[in-house]
Amino acid sequence: MTDSITQAFPAAYKILEDLTCAAGFTMASDPKAGSFLRTMAATKPGGNFLELGTGTGLSTSWILDGMDAHSQLISIDNDPQLVAIAQKQLGHDERLTLEIADGGDWLTSAQEQRFDYIFADTWHGKYLMLDETLQLLNKGGLYIIDDMLPQPNWPEGHAEKAVKLVATLESRSDIFITKLHWSTGIIVATKK
Repeated sequence: MTDSITQAFPAAYKILEDLTCAAGFTMASDPKAGSFLRTMAATKPGGNFLELGTGTGLSTSWILDGMDAHSQLISIDNDPQLVAIAQKQLGHDERLTLEIADGGDWLTSAQEQRFDYIFADTWHGKYLMLDETLQLLNKGGLYIIDDMLPQPNWPEGHAEKAVKLVATLESRSDIFITKLHWSTGIIVATKK
């Protein structure tokens, strides 16, 4: 077994990767995380999906690639220039709703919604408003985060935040978690 990705990448991935580089966006999830997101998406047929942190749509493309025709994905980001890249390449997919919004404001307004799958790739939903994010998760739903292993682009003091987040997730009695030394460090939780 190797850690290489041997299956096809999403159709839009290469152009999104090129546009991401051209935009100077350095916070995108890597392909290994994307492969994991796609695999987990395939476990939720007819699912209601949420992505917090669209960026340029690289992770979005992986999630969409794993979803079936009856699933829906809402993806949130506060940067209109980045979302415009995702919109141009992925906006034709009727399963996808892209929203430009502050993550905290969106989470506050969405407390009546429920999701089968949440990929939290931004501060809101991960380091901020964790309780509110997990409240949106259906029983048996998946909560996924990446970048939990030290990264060269982490700002001063971020490592301590990551350690605290892991401890918080481990202490919760409403979820089961698994920590994976895959990609940039992935944690997947399932709501009991």
